[in-house]
Amino acid sequence: MSTRVPEADITIRDGRAVHLREMRATDEAEILQAFERMSEDARYMRFMRVVREPDLDRLHHALASFPESGIGLVATVPAADGIDIVGSAIAIMEGTRGDCEFAISVASAFGGTGLATELMKKLIGAARDRGLKVMKGFVLAENQPMLRLAGRLGFSIATDPDDRAIRICRLDLGA
Repeated sequence: MSTRVPEADITIRDGRAVHLREMRATDEAEILQAFERMSEDARYMRFMRVVREPDLDRLHHALASFPESGIGLVATVPAADGIDIVGSAIAIMEGTRGDCEFAISVASAFGGTGLATELMKKLIGAARDRGLKVMKGFVLAENQPMLRLAGRLGFSIATDPDDRAIRICRLDLGA
């Protein structure tokens, strides 16, 4: 079952306007541009390894799976070529247990503005609306901004028993 996520225009802490909406298959070119604009450090924090090139097969699969098997949200701003994606948040459903795994990226120029918080709140709300039970994410221990955000949003944070460099952030969506 999929539920539409309402679009919203928000003003972030620094006064800039950002448009939040569902991710679309037609966003592929903009997603690739956003990847190219990410610093090496930002890519490492997001993918937990050095990533120099986007995985196009994985991107195509993810975009094709929305909204049936997951939730994809983007934050956009006007740009000379139409729009730029300055943030994204996804939740991929896992099996039939009602669990999902989240991932989020925010352009460095939008870090610290509350955009990640807004994306995560909207993603959590959409997951609850879909009837999902648990949201989890795997975060590098050194990614303190993401761990602080997860803590503020009510996620429990535990060390991954298989890798001490990773934290597992878990949120009971029924709470």
